[in-house]
Amino acid sequence: MAILEVSNLTKTYGQGDTKVVALKNANFKVEKGEFIAIVGASGSGKSTLMHLIGGVDRPTSGSVRIDGKEIFDLNESELAIFRRRNIGIVYQFYNLIPTLTAEENIMLPYLLDGRNPDTDSLKVILELIGMADRAKHLPSELSGGQQQRVSVGRGIINNPELILADEPTGNLDSKSSREIIELLNVFNKRYNQTVIVITHDEQIALQADRVITIQDGAIIRDEAVR
Repeated sequence: MAILEVSNLTKTYGQGDTKVVALKNANFKVEKGEFIAIVGASGSGKSTLMHLIGGVDRPTSGSVRIDGKEIFDLNESELAIFRRRNIGIVYQFYNLIPTLTAEENIMLPYLLDGRNPDTDSLKVILELIGMADRAKHLPSELSGGQQQRVSVGRGIINNPELILADEPTGNLDSKSSREIIELLNVFNKRYNQTVIVITHDEQIALQADRVITIQDGAIIRDEAVR
């Protein structure tokens, strides 16, 4: 069953002579439990694609359906709630709240929803990401690798349909990078969560089930790796 369907997705900026086509007529499907890598040069359109899939931006035209729901039929408030509950996003620059502890940052989707924290899920996630002993620490007291592990924890706390990771190892050393990709693999293989990763790292891409290559705003290849 396709958990994600992208149809004729296009994003343009500006008009006339200043018009820029960031993404043009992207079409693909992702089955539940797949691990997808999206690769391409800087400025190729891969981040634009990720932002549209995640509902962070709206397209000029086209469709994104997640678990059968057309996300752009939702208004801004509905889309924010849907994104918070169904899509886990891991950013390159962590995007942690500096005044919140590691465990509070992980629980942020619950707090924004006005829901009581699921302490059992929090405990399991802290153990999985290796942060149980740093749960009460602020981001400024954590290394880059630890901050990104907290970001991953925040991304999966709601058991989302999709985990979207935008260059999740871009600011990390090789050891921390391996740890983050191993974590994403755990959630993909052990918990059958669907993972889509934007990356420049060939070694990361080769761990995926499929690699989608974007060039000049268009998908030029979509091939199985294994």
